This record gives sequence, structure tokens and C-alpha cells, in this order.
Amino acid sequence: MSKIAVFDSGFGSLSIINELKKMTKSEIIYFADHKSFPYGKKSAATLRKIIQKTILTLRNEFNPDLIVVGSNTPSLLLQNYLKNQSKIITVLPPLRDAEKITKSFTIAILATKSVVESNILKNYIKKNTTKNITVVPVNISPLVDLVESGKFISNKQFCLKKIHSLLSQIINYNNVDVATLSSTHLSFLLPLFDKLFPQVTFLDPATQVAKTITKILRQNKLKRNKIKIFTSGNANQFHKKLCKIGIKNKVAHLRLAH
Repeated sequence: MSKIAVFDSGFGSLSIINELKKMTKSEIIYFADHKSFPYGKKSAATLRKIIQKTILTLRNEFNPDLIVVGSNTPSLLLQNYLKNQSKIITVLPPLRDAEKITKSFTIAILATKSVVESNILKNYIKKNTTKNITVVPVNISPLVDLVESGKFISNKQFCLKKIHSLLSQIINYNNVDVATLSSTHLSFLLPLFDKLFPQVTFLDPATQVAKTITKILRQNKLKRNKIKIFTSGNANQFHKKLCKIGIKNKVAHLRLAH
């Protein structure tokens, strides 16, 4: 039986589990490191310490076949460290897929503040696009709270206004026709993006990550997925948040290794 661990600082990377459930039958452990929320405003040095502890904890506690660094922020900022780790899957902007689709030759990367401001993203863009493509990085950190707070369900009108205010001018001025959802939280906002910007194709890397995992892991005999959820924060509060988005699973506390 395959065992997959997925982690993030909140519940954004549950979007990856949603895709995984469609493609495989496995035991899935989800860890929300609320003590470290949000990843998107931390330095690479601070993130590295957090991610090292997280990976060590998950390996010691669960011995998974694969660990998915569900968040785009550490996946990008810690590329050199993570590519030397065994059994690790990361989530990166699908720029080559975006380049195949764009007709305006302008792509937006919707990512967190620390990613948008990093030289690592600039280098990643250079390596993964041709010269005739313009890539516009957009700081969407203000949108992460729309998901974590549950407002994307309870107050869609507020979310629409917030998204329109942040993205409309950038998308229209730059003639963007493809955008990568380079924060896993954004998957939950995809219906709102599609409503506001029907002219834009939004690429969700969660689908590609799930496909990669199913290719790596052996076939399972399980008839359905087993999902266990943990948090480094308050388990009861996190359980209440999950219930608001229709996830009824129990939540247990998990402390990071020191």
C-alpha cells in the first residue's frame, strides 16, 4: 500500500489531495504547519529550517513512500536543497505548458510575496521560457487569506471584489492570456478567476503533480483513499475550518521535530 505525505503551512495544498483522489487509491497524510503560517512571507533561510524539520518529522512519524512539498514557495526558493532529497515531489510553475498555450506571448505567475521578489524566480523564468515570452510575476499573498479564512465560500462577493482589485489592471494592461496558479491556495479560487477573467487560461499545477505521483507509485489494492490530517496548531480550530469547506475528517496535533 502506497503512503503519500503532503504538507503546507495551511490547507491550500488540500487542492493537491483533491487531484490525487481522482487518480490513485493510497494512504494520504496531510500536515498543515500552522505554527509556520504563512510560508509566503518568510525568507529562504527561515523556510529551509522549517522544511528540514517538517521532512524529518514526516519521515520519522509515517515513513511515507513520497513526500509532497505542497507549497510553491519552498518548492521554488529551496530548489537546490530539495532536488537532492530522496522521495520528494515539489510544485513549480508550469511555464513550459503555459508557453504552448499563450497567443499573446504574455504569461502571469500568480505567487506569494517572497517568491515574486526573489532572484530564484527570475532564474527559473529564464530557464523555462524562450526570449519572445514575457512573464509577469504577481504578488497574490493578499488572496491567501481568502482561502484560509473560508471567505471564498462564505463571502464570494467580497472575494470577487478583492481579486478584481488586485488582478484586473495587471491582466488587462499586459494582455495576459495564461496565468499559473503558483500558490496552492489559489486552486480554491479558480471558479472566481474564471468568472472574472474568462479570456485567461489558469493553469493549476496540482493536476500535473498528481499525475507525476501516480506514475511513480505502484498500483494499490485499496478500494478507496485513506486520509489522515494533522496540524502543528490548534486541531479543533483547524477541524472547524475544514468543516466549512466540506471536509469532515478528524484532525490530530503533530509537533515538529527539534
